[in-house]
Amino acid sequence: RNMSSAGPEGRKKMRECDGLIDSLVYYIQGTIADHEPNDKATENCVCILHNLSYQLEIELPESYAQSIYMQRRNIPSNDKTPGCFGTRSRKVKEKQQDIPLPEEKGNPRGVESLWHSTLIRIYLSLIAKSTRNYTQEASLGALQNLTAGTGPMPFAVARTVVQKANGLPSIRTMLHVSHPAVKKTAVSLLRNLSRNTSLQSDIAREVLPDLVSVLPEPVPGSDIVCETTASICYTLYNLTQSSSHNARLLLSADGLPKIITVSMNDSSTFSKASRAASVLLYSLWSHTDLHSAYKK
Repeated sequence: RNMSSAGPEGRKKMRECDGLIDSLVYYIQGTIADHEPNDKATENCVCILHNLSYQLEIELPESYAQSIYMQRRNIPSNDKTPGCFGTRSRKVKEKQQDIPLPEEKGNPRGVESLWHSTLIRIYLSLIAKSTRNYTQEASLGALQNLTAGTGPMPFAVARTVVQKANGLPSIRTMLHVSHPAVKKTAVSLLRNLSRNTSLQSDIAREVLPDLVSVLPEPVPGSDIVCETTASICYTLYNLTQSSSHNARLLLSADGLPKIITVSMNDSSTFSKASRAASVLLYSLWSHTDLHSAYKK
C-alpha cells in the first residue's frame, strides 16, 4: 500500500508485476463473497488499486491505446495535448463520447483489470456494503481516477458506473456520510461523471437534489468543505449548462438561495467555492425562460 503511492515509476513497476493486480482483485472478490467487506486487508487491497489507477490513462503503454480503444490515423494534429491515447484535437475529444468501444475482454489480466467492468462493480459493491471510511474513500477514489481523463476509457467507465452497473444510488448515499473526505471524493467522482453529456439526465434525476441538500448553509471555512462545495457547484454547472429542465430541477430543490449565499462569501478560505458558485449563477441566468421563476 505504501509502495503503490511512490510515484509514476513505482506504479509502473507494480502494474507490470505478473499476477499482482489479479491477486488483489481475487482477494477482494473473496471477502465480498464471504460478506466481509470491512476486512482490513480488503481496505489495503482497494487502496493499492486506487493508487495504481491514478493517472492510468496517461501512463498506460501506447500499445493499449491502439489495440484496445481506437486507431489514431486520420486524427488532425492541431491543438495537441499529451495523453496515453496520443495527440488529438479538442473537437475529436468532444466526439469521443459517441465512439463505440470494442467489447471488453471476458477474462482480463493484469493492468487490463483496472478499468474492467468486473472491478468497477467491485468498487460499487464496497461503496454500498463497507462501513470502513478508508475502503469507501479508496473505492470512490479509484472510480474518480478512472473517470478523470478525456479519452474513451474514462467515458466508457462512466457509462458502466451510471448505466450498466446502476452505481448512482450507492454514490448518492456517500454524499450524506459524516466523514468529510468520503463526501469530498464522492462529489469529485460525480463531477467527473457529469462531464459526459449522454449521462447528465440520469445523474440529474438521481443526485441533483442531494447535491443541493449537502451544500453548506451557513458557509463554514474549512479547506475540505471549500473544495467539496466548489466541486458541487461545478457538477451542478455541468448538469444545468445545456439543460433548462435540470436548471428548473435545481430551482425546485431550493438550490438558488444556497448558491447565492456561497457566491457572496468573500473570505479568502472560501474564495474557490465562491468563484465556482458565481460561475454557476452566471450559467443559470443564461436560461432566459427561467428568469421569472428566478426572480420569484
